[in-house]
Order: sequence, then C-alpha cells, then structure tokens
Amino acid sequence: MKQLSIFAKYWQPGQVKTRLAASIGAARAAALQQLFFRFLVTRLADSAERCAVVFSPSERNAEFRLASGDGWHLCPQSEGDLGARLRHHVQAALNDGVEQIVIVGADSPTLPMEYVEQAFRSLESHSVVLGPSQDGGYYLVGTSGTPPIFEDIDWGTESVLQQTMEHLKRASISYTLLPEWYDIDTLSDLEQLTCELDNAPTANVTERALRKELVEILESM
Repeated sequence: MKQLSIFAKYWQPGQVKTRLAASIGAARAAALQQLFFRFLVTRLADSAERCAVVFSPSERNAEFRLASGDGWHLCPQSEGDLGARLRHHVQAALNDGVEQIVIVGADSPTLPMEYVEQAFRSLESHSVVLGPSQDGGYYLVGTSGTPPIFEDIDWGTESVLQQTMEHLKRASISYTLLPEWYDIDTLSDLEQLTCELDNAPTANVTERALRKELVEILESM
C-alpha cells in the first residue's frame, strides 16, 4: 500500500509562520497557514491509496477533521523534534502495512502533483526520495523503510538536505532527488507564490479560491 502524508501544525496565531508573521502579522500568517493546508488536502486527496494528515497539537483533532474533510486518515504527531516525529510516523505506517510512504509539509500549497507521482515511482528503484527546497531543506521525503536520516540533523537550517544526503551515503542507501521547489516561510516566498498564481495559464476551482483569499489577505496588509 502507498501512503501520502501531510505534516501540519494548527493555525494558531503567533505559533505558526513566525518569520512570515514578522512581515504581515500573526493573524494573517495563521490564516494563510490554514488556507495552504486546505488547498493541499484538496489537491492531494487522490494521490495515494491512503492519505493521512499528521497533525499537531493532538487536541486539535476536530479542527483538522473539519478542514480536511472525508477520506483523510488523521494521526496526531508524536513528541520530540521533527526528526523524531517523522521517524515515529514512518515506522507506524510501515507497521500498519504501508510499503511506500511519501511525506510533505503544509508549506508548499502549489507543489506540482507530478512531483508526488514521481516520488512514488522513484521508490520502485530507490530506498529514499527527497524533494530539495530552495532554503536548503526538503519539501518532500519518501521511503520504503526506516533510513537513518531523522537523527543528528540541524532542523530548520540550510544544511538539512546536505546532512540528510551525507547520512544516506554513509549508510550506502540508494536515493534520488526530485526537482527543486519552495516552501513559503518569508514575504519573498509569498510574493513568489503570488506571481506563480497570477501567471498560471489555467486555474482549477481550488486554485482560484486560493488566489482570491490570498489577494484578500494581501490587500488587508
């Protein structure tokens, strides 16, 4: 079984998108966090045999259930740093019969669907697949096992991807990289998203909804 998981944090003002909030305010940043999450679950709902929202904090189950709608398996995140939470989720999924798992964050609402599809295809011939982000981290990680890539990583720094690849090389684990994409963490990232949506030749219903709400947020600044 193939599983697509979205790691997401509840959109509490002051607790999410702190770098972006410094430019646009905590309330607007939180509203964008929720919007990005809704956009992703709509776009990725049919991307795997099972789709899961891995959410934090655990007491926000009801809000994530409402935001994701039917068809999504909800899993609270474990304790610990990002690496510990990723490792716990991967191991739990494998123990539950999942053979390939691809994990994305909620910070890349326009992540191309073909990148997710390519990630699953890559796992047919590689143990790990990584999607490099412009800030030196990764927007996607996929695996068919529990590789040693979630410990001894300086999470939140520009060296995350490099350290991860070094761990894989030392362990002689085969991996491949997807095309680079971007997370939205700063005002310049938000401007890049705005340009992307403005220049989109065709937009589906969810993309139009994102564009409308994004414009409303930007105009309120």
